[in-house]
Amino acid sequence: MKVGKASEISWQELKEMIFALKEQGAETDRRFQETDRRFQETDRLIRELREDNKETDRRFKETDRQLKRLGEQIGGIGDKFGYFAEGMALPSMEKILRRQFKVTSITPRVRVRKNGTEQEYDVIGWSNKEGEDVLVVVEVKSRVKAEAIGQLKGQIEGLFEYLPEHRGRKRVGILAGVDWDTGVQERAQAEGLYTAVIRDDVFKLTVPKGFRPRVWS
Repeated sequence: MKVGKASEISWQELKEMIFALKEQGAETDRRFQETDRRFQETDRLIRELREDNKETDRRFKETDRQLKRLGEQIGGIGDKFGYFAEGMALPSMEKILRRQFKVTSITPRVRVRKNGTEQEYDVIGWSNKEGEDVLVVVEVKSRVKAEAIGQLKGQIEGLFEYLPEHRGRKRVGILAGVDWDTGVQERAQAEGLYTAVIRDDVFKLTVPKGFRPRVWS
């Protein structure tokens, strides 16, 4: 049996194989370089995104700070307008209290702090005459919303806790306002509260005929 000779690779074939390997190496190197470039670009984009997020967070914080400041300014304006309404109400309210409720003592803006809580009364008036023991609590609003009814009733009901020197007096309430939400005045009257509105720069009682006030005793 004859043994065949091992196939030989020609020089040309060897050169072609070496050239093909070089081409593959160059392509692999190019792909590695492209991948590295993309990684670098991704890293750059991530850094930019982080910077953008920091800037966005800074702007959100600045916007929040400005909104809080604006809220404080608006609240301050509301307080000033509320004080203006109270000041405007006081002279005419004094006349109402003296003429119609026979009070002899009137105190505006009573603020009492007790047991960590605070209560404020826009105006209170009472009589020191024997047998005339009615105390009137007045709440003045530039704009009267429905919640003002509960607020005034709470002031009346908790009055002895903050002002125990008036314990034993009968109490009634007057809700006075410059601008009223629809239906609030009628609801307040139905709850037994006197109501007052501003007319010709003075406050006047506006209770309907047959109105029966609620008297807290």
